[in-house]
Amino acid sequence: MKQHIPLLARRKTTQAPAATGARLGWLDALRGFAALVVAMHHFDVLWMLPFGGLIRRNFDLGVFGVMLFFIVSGYIIPASLERRGDVRAFWIGRIFRIYPALIVALAASIAMLPAADGSTSLLRTGDDLASLVANGMMLQDLLGVRNGMNVTWTLCYEMVFYFLVTMLFTRGLHRHSGVIAAAFAGAALAIGTALAPQLLLTELGSVRQLLLIVTPVFLLGFWGVLSGNRKLTGAGALLLGGLGLVLLTLNSRAVTFETLLIPATMFAGTALYRAQHGQLRRAPALIACGFVVAAGVLVGWLYNRNGIQAHTWTSGWKAFSLSYLAAWVLFGLGFLLRNRRFPKVLTWLGAISFSLYLLHFPLLRTLGPLLGVPPMPSSTLGKFAWTGIFLAVLLAASHLMYRLVELPAQRLGRRVQQAAERRRPSTPATPAAPAIPAAPDTPAAPTTASAGPEVILVPRQPDLAGREAALRVHDEPSSAR
Repeated sequence: MKQHIPLLARRKTTQAPAATGARLGWLDALRGFAALVVAMHHFDVLWMLPFGGLIRRNFDLGVFGVMLFFIVSGYIIPASLERRGDVRAFWIGRIFRIYPALIVALAASIAMLPAADGSTSLLRTGDDLASLVANGMMLQDLLGVRNGMNVTWTLCYEMVFYFLVTMLFTRGLHRHSGVIAAAFAGAALAIGTALAPQLLLTELGSVRQLLLIVTPVFLLGFWGVLSGNRKLTGAGALLLGGLGLVLLTLNSRAVTFETLLIPATMFAGTALYRAQHGQLRRAPALIACGFVVAAGVLVGWLYNRNGIQAHTWTSGWKAFSLSYLAAWVLFGLGFLLRNRRFPKVLTWLGAISFSLYLLHFPLLRTLGPLLGVPPMPSSTLGKFAWTGIFLAVLLAASHLMYRLVELPAQRLGRRVQQAAERRRPSTPATPAAPAIPAAPDTPAAPTTASAGPEVILVPRQPDLAGREAALRVHDEPSSAR
């Protein structure tokens, strides 16, 4: 009978000492900037600028911020799983990283906003059970259920990406990121708008019938990936990955080209990481990423017109395509500057970016009526004052939620991981799965814990006998338009 190398021993031997204490600070900076851009997009800052209308017709801050988040997540999320080599630990970390902050933000939104405010819809759709179940699985945007908060639609695509990454890892196919990215991008180009949104829901005719099919598959899949048993983990990952692919292609609310472009973008980010660390040859990886970028620009030009732009919430093809391209350009610039130290304010913004993402819209809808906005202030001084008040309250609230909710939840998640490992040590999810090497070119950054998609390597504590595994991951889901 084939014996597996114990998980803790594998962690000990694959840890790269040279990278101890390293942080991907440039990702913090990108994420913090993207979060602020998304908040300013919903704040409608462009309408306050002299040429804001012209800019808005040709550039969409929402698409720009969202796609930048997706690239960053794609770059680092698979690395966090593969460095651990432990599917159960990855998912426990994800659960405690996302759900506590999301639950608090939803509760605060429901308390602050009236039922007539459409930006918060949890328990306000007329079918509370469907609302709770779909949003609880974080698949609501792919199940025909209104998002609990309007900004949480992107979390559905993040969740499907986690499904796919886990499935590929357990099948030993995770190194093919470039091919996968190109395949999704090619499908986006080829299909465009040919598939109608929510085909499954149309055929079944009922959200509850769809939930009766999806929910057991989801629960069985999660039971498998949290079991710690190799065979059950593989089966569970296959269930979740298959579920994600079906919902993504056949039941997304968004138009098909946008839906498929999202995983293409994320896997392209993964391909860049692998090329950087010698897991993929650079030329094929760059060709695949170039194809994804070109496809993102082309699908906007080909399809985001003749009324379709109403489904992408943009003003036209230029706004979609130029914003998508700009997200890649900024990511590329950040990548080139990755060895530099970034201002602490940007890394701090990266730390609180998930809270900022969750809170900015309900705070905007709460502050506006209190201050008599709208109408928008007409004077320059009034505009500056309104912007300053909104940003000050938003940043303060986000910092508090990060300190009081996110960090304690992450600490609790690590304790749960350790308890699960003590109770039932997990077996390797994939035979002899090599860990992604630590990035030698990533400089040490300030030690403030980040809330975003980043890897923090910390020294092994002797009293834990290696159980802590020298890796803490605070990966952040993307923001929303």
